Amino acid sequence: MPAPQKTFVLYPSLGVGHLNPMVELAKHLLRHGHNVLIAVVDPPDTDTDAVSAGAVARLAAANPSIAFRLLPVPSSSDPAAHPVKRSLDTLRLANPALRDFLRSLPAHAIFLDMFCVDALDVAAELGLPAYFFFASAASALAVLLNLPYTYPELPSSFKDMGDTLVRTPGMPPIRAVDMPIMMQDRESDQTKVRLHQFRRIPEGRGVLVNTFDRLEPTALRALADGVCVRGRPTPRVYCIGPLVDGGGNEKKRHGHECLAWLDAQPRHSVVFLCFGSNGAFSAAQLKEIARGLESSGHRFLWAVRSPPEEQSEFPDPDLDRLLPAGFLERTRDRGMVVGSWVPQAEVVRHEAVGAFVTHCGWNSTLEAIMSGLPMVCWPLYAEQAMNKVFMVEEMKIAVALEGYEAGIVKAEEVEAKVRLVMETEEGRKLRDTLVVAKKMALDAIGQGGSSQAAFAEFLTDLESSSS
Repeated sequence: MPAPQKTFVLYPSLGVGHLNPMVELAKHLLRHGHNVLIAVVDPPDTDTDAVSAGAVARLAAANPSIAFRLLPVPSSSDPAAHPVKRSLDTLRLANPALRDFLRSLPAHAIFLDMFCVDALDVAAELGLPAYFFFASAASALAVLLNLPYTYPELPSSFKDMGDTLVRTPGMPPIRAVDMPIMMQDRESDQTKVRLHQFRRIPEGRGVLVNTFDRLEPTALRALADGVCVRGRPTPRVYCIGPLVDGGGNEKKRHGHECLAWLDAQPRHSVVFLCFGSNGAFSAAQLKEIARGLESSGHRFLWAVRSPPEEQSEFPDPDLDRLLPAGFLERTRDRGMVVGSWVPQAEVVRHEAVGAFVTHCGWNSTLEAIMSGLPMVCWPLYAEQAMNKVFMVEEMKIAVALEGYEAGIVKAEEVEAKVRLVMETEEGRKLRDTLVVAKKMALDAIGQGGSSQAAFAEFLTDLESSSS
């Protein structure tokens, strides 16, 4: 007998990068016959990286079965504070609006973004079960939950430790330089905010993670053994993924010109380079990438954004100025450079694509796994360098570019890694590993799979909390 229909409220943090994974979770809940409402914080400040009302309207139009509600909140009290500190303040100021919204509903549970920890107080006040939805890797969760305890005990900040290995219980060691970018300085406000947030996550009733059990056994064992959190139980972790944009839906195609170009390329012949919504490089780095691609001799599809310092004045990149003289003409028969946006979910599934140079955002990683696509790792921000470690060393689904830590990857390194993945025996082994990983992912989300079973266990846990 199917479980009775529930009404779930999803509460993302600020920014489209946090809203999009919640939309994928909402689709998953709808497929299981439940009602979903997404509450989006709508502060008046234009510099808090909040999702605009227009962006919410576009998402609502694209997903008519999902109800969106904007929660207006007052301005953050300290406009001079670090953006991470301002976002925490904004989310705290949203608590009264969230409380009023939840009181107007018959909701069965709330799903919180990993940064929305202060909403736990609202849920507790209303007696509403609160679960976290963790849109990154379970391996990242295992490390981050432990940092509030281990980081203060280290001799210095990560930024001063270089290649020194940082050890957390149950997990492989990670170089300090590969720990999260926003936490490199232990004394910074942004690190203190993040440690506060990671310390509170175990107060939730459970954590739903966008992964599948056979991809991350080491982390899941550490979480299940309770070694990641000191002094209190680790919340139950439910692996319900991979949840990815449009996975398996080949009928939906954007009319983007790059898809028609890919249709004309041989199978597995194209290297795809795309670095997320915030992935931008200096003009000098763009020239190095271009020279490396040209020297490699391989076909490529490359999504380019304006350098960070130019984006306000030039939102669309001037490719002729930014790339080496004559590059576009010399490579026009085997390469395509696209300014800014491409429909990534469709591109990585295209049979012409043979490798993916990625910033290691977790959603991008899962999309590549679902397509059996080997990856070249170029982490840029957030927890992406940690993801790189897991992807290369444990999952063995990627290789890493050298030099990203110092801020510049040379053309010779770009060429070498493209050739490695596309031409060598090591690249063939990567592809074979991805074939297996794709099958494991499809098995997990298929009928009777581990992710389906984990979601059923979550519903059982929710029933017991309600009773």
